[in-house]
Amino acid sequence: MAELSIHHITRPSTIKENAPLLIMLHGYGSDENDLFSFASELPEELFIISLRAPYPMQPFGNAWYAINFDAEHNKWNDNEQATASRDLIAQFIDEACDTYPVNKDNITLLGFSQGSILSYAVALTYPNKVNNIIALSGYVSEDILPENLNPNDYTKLDFYCSHGSVDQVIPVEWARKTPKFLEALNIKHKYSEFPVGHGVAPQNFYEFRTWLNDKL
Repeated sequence: MAELSIHHITRPSTIKENAPLLIMLHGYGSDENDLFSFASELPEELFIISLRAPYPMQPFGNAWYAINFDAEHNKWNDNEQATASRDLIAQFIDEACDTYPVNKDNITLLGFSQGSILSYAVALTYPNKVNNIIALSGYVSEDILPENLNPNDYTKLDFYCSHGSVDQVIPVEWARKTPKFLEALNIKHKYSEFPVGHGVAPQNFYEFRTWLNDKL
């Protein structure tokens, strides 16, 4: 039995073996319970694991990497921590497949905000480990990707990307670059915008759930 290295909570599947696996990655300052609130509304055949990011924050919450607010440089990310988290998630996927009755060839990442940024990074760095990516309110951070992506085989990847058109935390302009980025690598994707801020509108939830259902 593998040693699972990230604190997490699970919802077992109605399928006893080879269940499709959904791994949830929360946003900055949150925890594993946040996205897990979606679990009861998602297909019962999914084996769902919601992870807690490895860097605790004060007074509460967790981060996949530090965001430093500096008057001179405005805001900058700790890319070393982000890269370490990217690799930790990739390692967790292997351990989860060894530990739980899931299908290693049917794995979905669902990330929100910072968790979405990490979902992109894991999929684009380790494209053989995942299949479907639901990236909510995030963007592709090239700082935490390998330098040369072209040799990779991305044929099994499929992305659902969405963003709030009035997002006050991550500008929608950043997200709008995603379709062109994915097109350049010939990666299947769907991109949607909703008239909300930094959050998931009900229509957004229903759309990605339908998209995911088609992949199961």
